[in-house]
Amino acid sequence: MRPTARALARTYSDRVYPDPWEKVLDYRRVLDYAAERPNAGRVRVGNALDLPQNRVRGWLHDAIPDPVRGINAASEHGWLDPEPAGDAAAALVDLLAHVLAGGTIPERRFEVAVTEGRRVGVDEIRAAFDRVGVDTATRHDETTGRATEVVPATDASVLGRCLVTMGAPLGSKTDLDRLPPVVWEVPGVVRESFVRTYVRHRAAAQRSKATLTIKEERPATYLSDLRRVITESTGEPVTASGVTVTISAAAARELGLP
Repeated sequence: MRPTARALARTYSDRVYPDPWEKVLDYRRVLDYAAERPNAGRVRVGNALDLPQNRVRGWLHDAIPDPVRGINAASEHGWLDPEPAGDAAAALVDLLAHVLAGGTIPERRFEVAVTEGRRVGVDEIRAAFDRVGVDTATRHDETTGRATEVVPATDASVLGRCLVTMGAPLGSKTDLDRLPPVVWEVPGVVRESFVRTYVRHRAAAQRSKATLTIKEERPATYLSDLRRVITESTGEPVTASGVTVTISAAAARELGLP
């Protein structure tokens, strides 16, 4: 699933609208009506559209609803409904790999953060955020015992919400039972980049063996999807058993990993 305006709006909560997308539609109706009738006041607009006058008044005086702000920001970045074969989709899917393998999106705040991985450093993570068009900052880089995190310096919540609409987990990652379907919707070269990023974050080398292993405390269906996507991307043997995915030496070589 690619991010859409409707899906993004529905990541917000609202005390009045059970479906925040309806708020976006009402806001747009108000602006369209007022644009065609510039002399219409809140009473006329509210009566014509069957909306409370107080709500209309705020919208007519530049009170922009949060879902609309989010949609506007995401649209400016090119995150909404990107073409599967385009650069924006490739960048978002690559960042999705960083989040699934080494990141978090906290509930309520939606502010995405990615931690350094086994073979993934700060510079590479910064580059992934840069590809989607946001500057970054780091935190915990001088805190003993804590891994350095890379976070967006702007539009962090909007980006996190877009990634959630793509299937990234909100809050705990261990309950995610499948890889997001978007992983199979993009071209093979993008999917292979997703796999390489994920494996570089998570895979550990085995002593005296050329194989790699990924240990994940996740449902068996998720590990099965992970095994499948690595197998399809490399054309080489990969197995899943218990909490471990084992990547054969041949598959590791296909990914350019030792």
